[in-house]
Amino acid sequence: MQYKDSKTALLAKTVGNVIKDFRTNEIGISINKFAREFDLDIGNTSRIEKGSTDVKFVTLWKISEGLGIKPSKLVKIIEDKLGNDFHFYEE
Repeated sequence: MQYKDSKTALLAKTVGNVIKDFRTNEIGISINKFAREFDLDIGNTSRIEKGSTDVKFVTLWKISEGLGIKPSKLVKIIEDKLGNDFHFYEE
């Protein structure tokens, strides 16, 4: 597992939860089939969904295409889950 501060870990966990929820509830596909069909590494996709690794933007883009949504929509869903109080740095 990558070292993370609490806010980075929360972001990674939220990203993973959103991706997994969308994959299972909206398109109803297994992680193995999803990764194979969209040329994603199964192990990395699993780690992303568990929130144990940071997702690269290119991978996030590929995942969003596999989910059938724009990357901006995926990011918006993540933002909504985190809420307005989520900031990496205190203002």
